[in-house]
Order: sequence, then C-alpha cells, then structure tokens
Amino acid sequence: MTSLTLYLLLAALIFAAGLALAVTRRNAILVLAGVELMLNAANLNFLAFWRFGQHPEALIGFLFVMFSIAIAAAEAAIGLALILAVFRQSHTINIDQIEQLKG
Repeated sequence: MTSLTLYLLLAALIFAAGLALAVTRRNAILVLAGVELMLNAANLNFLAFWRFGQHPEALIGFLFVMFSIAIAAAEAAIGLALILAVFRQSHTINIDQIEQLKG
C-alpha cells in the first residue's frame, strides 16, 4: 500500500534533481530540461493530493495536471524556438557565452 508521503518524497527528489540541473548547467537545453522536471514534480504533487484527498472522484486534480501538461508543452516549444533563434544569432547555446540579444 502506498501512502501520500511516498509520493511527496518522490516529487521532492524529482524537483531537487530538476533544480540542480537548472542551476548548475550552462547549456540552455539542459536548463530547459531541468525546468520540465520541476513541472513534472508539481504535477505529481497535484495527482497525489487529488488521489489521497477527501473527494478523489471529483477529478479536479486531474484537470489541474492536464492544464499543466498543456502549458508545459507550450513552454517547451517556445523555449526550444528561442534557443534555436539564439543559436542562429550567436552560434552557441552556452548561457555564459551569450552576451546580448538583438531585436
């Protein structure tokens, strides 16, 4: 039998891994991957609290996760498009080497 605590610990580990990836890496794609891991940890929290809540038949937590996944997909598409545009301009995706953005 699984409990809410196990889900929350797993979500905390996933969030910590995403945060470490986003903070320590200088590659823009890896930073974006870290942000996606943090969003997935938040989705796991939504589902865990929904499942172990008072009314799991209400599907409210499930709807939050569906909207969050849609927003994360849009964020990933826009983020990758921005990274591609910056790469075309500066020929690097290293965050430290990108000096300025020109319009």
